[in-house]
Amino acid sequence: MVTRREILRSAGAGALASMLPGVVFANADTESRFVLVILRGAADGLAIAAPYGDPAYRKVRGELALPPPGNAGGLLKLDSLFGLHPSLPGMYEEFRKERAVIAHAVASPYRERSHFDGQDVLENGASDVGLLRDGWLNRALTPLGGSLGHETAIAMGVNTPLVLRGENSVTSWAPSQLPDAEQSTIRRLQDLYADDEFFARRLAQAVNSQAIAGENAGEEARRGRNRANEQVRSTMAATARFLTAEGGPRIAVLEAGGWDTHANQGTTTGALANRLAGLDAGLVALREGLGSTWSNTVVAVVTEFGRTVHVNGTRGTDHGTAAAAILVGGAVNGGRVLADWPGLGKSDLYDGRDLKPTLDMRSLFKGVLADHLRISDTLLERSVFPDSGSAPHQRDLVRA
Repeated sequence: MVTRREILRSAGAGALASMLPGVVFANADTESRFVLVILRGAADGLAIAAPYGDPAYRKVRGELALPPPGNAGGLLKLDSLFGLHPSLPGMYEEFRKERAVIAHAVASPYRERSHFDGQDVLENGASDVGLLRDGWLNRALTPLGGSLGHETAIAMGVNTPLVLRGENSVTSWAPSQLPDAEQSTIRRLQDLYADDEFFARRLAQAVNSQAIAGENAGEEARRGRNRANEQVRSTMAATARFLTAEGGPRIAVLEAGGWDTHANQGTTTGALANRLAGLDAGLVALREGLGSTWSNTVVAVVTEFGRTVHVNGTRGTDHGTAAAAILVGGAVNGGRVLADWPGLGKSDLYDGRDLKPTLDMRSLFKGVLADHLRISDTLLERSVFPDSGSAPHQRDLVRA
């Protein structure tokens, strides 16, 4: 049952589909699935994947240093240098099954510390702030067969993020916090818009989207509206339902906030550990919901920039530069850490305070788009990531 908010939002946000006979929800020219998860607020890559084997690690991290592998509450060993945060056991299971890659010391071309500008560059795919006003993932949709009423990509939120905005039509869905509308109201609206193809399609998709998301999606959101982790889990579960629906979208974008840990960041417990546990539970829900489709899926978990190496005066970290990214899914050629590690010694740091970037985020995106979604290198270089010659396509991220 569609809710009032879905009706209003879909009328203005480009959410298109149909429950009507003979009209399909999407018709993408790919069976591969791609999910982009944006951690808004600058997640601490040195906590997500801690370089416990770096000789300077424990000294520079101070009270935020995590226990090494083999200790109580210790890191989950990835290799002799890196360990995964203990709040990410689901992702560790995927790593051990060689279905996850941890990319470290990674950053977009942005080198300042504004959330707004950092997210702008991360999502528009440009080499600097304000150069492009649409998103790199929207530009990549052109050869995938999506069109008005047959969208390939879905934004799982109230607003469509910049990365999906542009000329190619996309759809969106978010659970409502309001009571469901009566069926009689829906029928009257359908009659009202029967002769208006534009609004009729939008209303039809709202109905169809709610049916795909599940009858309890709205109620789950109302129960969990004050519990961020439950919202992440329920949104991931709904994403799986969209991506496995017959004729459904193949690409989804999710956002999770709350990663700006200026104060009381914590280590194995605390604010950041709780956020990571919620992310892990959400990714597990996505994997379980996708079922066999997981084998053909790549999930990229990224953030706008990292955080400072040293703890600040309020037991947290401030805005930094390089971070960590996670690629996970059955299609990922995993079981490894991808890092040209710069080190944490004083002379190794960027601006004397941050983890130095050695891998361009655009290289990761290019690798996934080229080898998983079969986007041509020509399109990637010309349109999707213009002026990105310094960020070559990262090879071997996806299983052959």
